[in-house]
Amino acid sequence: MARHGGFRAAARATGLSPSALSHAVANLERRLDAQLFLRSNRAVSLTDAGTRFLNELEPALERIGRAVESISDASATASGTIRMNASSVAVEQLMDDFIAPFLRENPAIDLDVHEDTALIDIAEHGFDCGLRLLELVPLEMVAVPVGPERQQHIVVGAPGYLDNMAPPASPNDLSMHECIQFRMSADTMYRWEFSKQGESFSLRTSGRVCVSSTKLALAAARNGLGLAYVTRSIANDDLETGRVIQVLEDWTPPYPGLAIYYPRNRHRSSTMRAFVEYLRERQRL
Repeated sequence: MARHGGFRAAARATGLSPSALSHAVANLERRLDAQLFLRSNRAVSLTDAGTRFLNELEPALERIGRAVESISDASATASGTIRMNASSVAVEQLMDDFIAPFLRENPAIDLDVHEDTALIDIAEHGFDCGLRLLELVPLEMVAVPVGPERQQHIVVGAPGYLDNMAPPASPNDLSMHECIQFRMSADTMYRWEFSKQGESFSLRTSGRVCVSSTKLALAAARNGLGLAYVTRSIANDDLETGRVIQVLEDWTPPYPGLAIYYPRNRHRSSTMRAFVEYLRERQRL
């Protein structure tokens, strides 16, 4: 609860009911004759006594966790379900070389992928791991780089569209173009990111077409409906066949690639340990 900010979030992360967790904490406070948490309708936070108690406990809990993991590694075959929160584009990039081979080698493990464009707190929502760009992984998480070391977002448009509209010479010229919008959440559009010679910024664009999938954005661009901001990996085939053309090349350099990440202080199941170890081994090949 100290990390999750409330009984409900902590209950989801631990697999207990909120009432059971609340009773357990109340019993502990009675035994210690000390209030460990300050409770309100909005959040739960540690008291000074609770903070001291947690700081004393954490080293011991980490040792217990490592001991449990070592016993589990020696005696248990990995089985169960890995719940992953990820963008669909990221999962597609890793499916052939990482995810599918792992599942074939571990038939007792299931993978439950929740596709999500928004970056959420995976611990609070009960996920075992997330898959995002390395630069987006929260600092309190353990990140395991996986896949190509570099990624790249690029701006593309169909030759027919660019025949009628002068290609943009700089990101500021995008104000004169139809830019296909990518919806991150119900009320948030993705801002296009650019960098050149030490100058980096994000830009709000506008256009008549709005989608929630980068594949749809690419398809719209392919059909001459405007410019799209997509990953190079999904645009490669269309670039090679000339169905789309890249613009603003100098403004879209590569950046660090993908990472699987998971909470630093949470006990990892045998399935997650097997998954992480497999990914590290594959990455070294």
